[in-house]
Amino acid sequence: MDHQTLQRCELLMDNRGRVKSVFSWEGGLIHLACAGIYSADDLTVDISQLEECKRLLKNRVSVFSNFRGNIRPAVASIMATSGNPEDSLEEGLFLYELLKKDFWSSEYLVLAAMVLAKLAKQENYQEIVTRTRHIYKLMQAEHPFLTSKEDSAFCALLALSEKGDERLIFEMEGCYKILKKSFASADAVQSLCEVLVLCGNSPEEKCEKVVELYQYLKKEGCRYGTRNELPILGILALENGSAQQKARLICEIDEWLAKQRGFGALGSISRKQRAMYAAVLAEREFGMEGKRLSVVHTAAVSNILSAIIAQETAMYAAVSASIAASCVATSASN
Repeated sequence: MDHQTLQRCELLMDNRGRVKSVFSWEGGLIHLACAGIYSADDLTVDISQLEECKRLLKNRVSVFSNFRGNIRPAVASIMATSGNPEDSLEEGLFLYELLKKDFWSSEYLVLAAMVLAKLAKQENYQEIVTRTRHIYKLMQAEHPFLTSKEDSAFCALLALSEKGDERLIFEMEGCYKILKKSFASADAVQSLCEVLVLCGNSPEEKCEKVVELYQYLKKEGCRYGTRNELPILGILALENGSAQQKARLICEIDEWLAKQRGFGALGSISRKQRAMYAAVLAEREFGMEGKRLSVVHTAAVSNILSAIIAQETAMYAAVSASIAASCVATSASN
């Protein structure tokens, strides 16, 4: 890999350690997600500032709030990178209360609120929240057993699109029917389609690029996950550059990460999670910048949140510019 990519890899590792020093009791997965939020903007974690955001969050919301659950470090990181932590939290809390009128409260809804607070204008909040719910209902009508609280953050991103709601669902279904033939997990395919629909081109073209990149990764010997890791692969597949170039870079980064503490065979980060973050790091080399990265890290945090909740369930049972300039148009551009 080139020097710039290596620097980004090293920044992610440095940021992970800094986040861990503030949130020492949380697991390695969430430290990595927070590090990615900073690294997306080429920022180094300011430990004192992150500590202050942690205190602000503690003083502002109840211990029983979803803002203080597993997603707490990510919320604090979003606040810290916003430029105005107090306003970021207040807007997130306001949006969360709006969203709660139509959705069951959850940590995924917290993520949706914080993403909207980052990407949307205040005067458009109610309109976007109403649209988020409408898109969710349309998705639920198509896939009642697949659509759940985990989709709320992606629905919020869809609500920022210039495409009409029915058009979004129509294109999602087109992608879903194609990709279900290649990937076994229906939930993962739906999440992947929620990302792909934000981009241009036909469902056939988009799906072909995703499958092509996945197949190249297999040829290169990279074990890329086919569950909640898929949305990030989908975003990268539609960026500039060939599938072969992208696969090789992901593999190079994955090999480098495997040598880092916590990423090896005995580390807290699984091989599939490691490959996903290799893809996250590779995205910047193929044209991704600005607000498109918000979508990447929404997907990454959602993935990690799902993994953490699954681990907890098992334990108790026996544990942010747009995706592309022409892809997503936020209400801020209206």
